[in-house]
Amino acid sequence: MPLTVDDLTKMSQAELDDLYCQSPVGMIPDGNSQGTALIWPGSWLSRILVPLIKLLAWQGKVFHREQRFLLNKVSPLRLRLVKAEVYPGKSWIDDGETTVLDYSKTSFVAQKIRDEIREVAPNLYLGQAYWGKTRVLNFILKF
Repeated sequence: MPLTVDDLTKMSQAELDDLYCQSPVGMIPDGNSQGTALIWPGSWLSRILVPLIKLLAWQGKVFHREQRFLLNKVSPLRLRLVKAEVYPGKSWIDDGETTVLDYSKTSFVAQKIRDEIREVAPNLYLGQAYWGKTRVLNFILKF
């Protein structure tokens, strides 16, 4: 049975890292995704923060594969803001292939952010978000 968003939200950081490292890069996604930010994965605090972040701050990303960019859906209004370039690259976790979401040239607000994603199940991507070189959170994208 394929993994679900609910399965991923219950995993520890070590389990998420193992899953990420074992997963293929997958195709660069296209279209609208539902996003889930994972803060302190596997903790009781995560179960409180995940729905709050989804409601108030970040709801996912909209990918434009052919044009190689995405826009984040932010605020309760799901405004499409904060653009990133999308391209194949190397993972900072294991040096394997990944899809890079690069904000350095497209967003003044998020210019120090670099995300990377891999497909962990059909239409389900696990992501890593970095501030500079420091990983700050994981996220899930469901298409």
